[in-house]
Amino acid sequence: MSMGLGSAGLEGFALSIGLILAIGPQNAFVMRQGLMRSHVFATCLVCSLADASLIAVGIVGVGSILSVIEGAEPWIALAAAVFLAGYGVLRIRSSMDPVGISLDGEGEGDLRATMGAALAFTFLNPHVYFDTVLLIGGASSGFAGDERLAFGIGAATASFVFFFSLGYAAKSLSGVLNRPEAWRVIDRVIAVLMFVIAGAILGPHV
Repeated sequence: MSMGLGSAGLEGFALSIGLILAIGPQNAFVMRQGLMRSHVFATCLVCSLADASLIAVGIVGVGSILSVIEGAEPWIALAAAVFLAGYGVLRIRSSMDPVGISLDGEGEGDLRATMGAALAFTFLNPHVYFDTVLLIGGASSGFAGDERLAFGIGAATASFVFFFSLGYAAKSLSGVLNRPEAWRVIDRVIAVLMFVIAGAILGPHV
């Protein structure tokens, strides 16, 4: 799959941002800290670095291993495309009965406690390993050399862009993200994005 560095980076960014947009405790925690103006920079930085480290593990580990298995690439592409299409279907189903992002609970005031909570919300969430290590790592196996690096940088950049945007724009975003109607649109946009990426991954093997 030779797409060029820009295209590889863009695909990594799009895949990562599509996965990270889904409602989760990590996102709610970052937004809550943003609303409270409590250790916003540190919270966004820790969550971004944690995600980036898992993406790196996936690309260097899973992606590298899968890329050297002869004949595995078409099957990896098929599996990734099926998962992404399935994920898109789930987002469409979610859009049928949307809920706003939950911001219940207190934000941590102490820096050490805040960092501990941010790491816990990241590393104790089993879905983050599937998304970053397995899915993004597996998808990276379709690229080689500099293109795989660009894919990884694009995916990691999405985490930084998302978390810092969410943390610092929390006050203006809270009204939108608390509205189920907004999530109806967001979920459907994510679904379309997942279908497009699935097609891009599967396309060269069809």
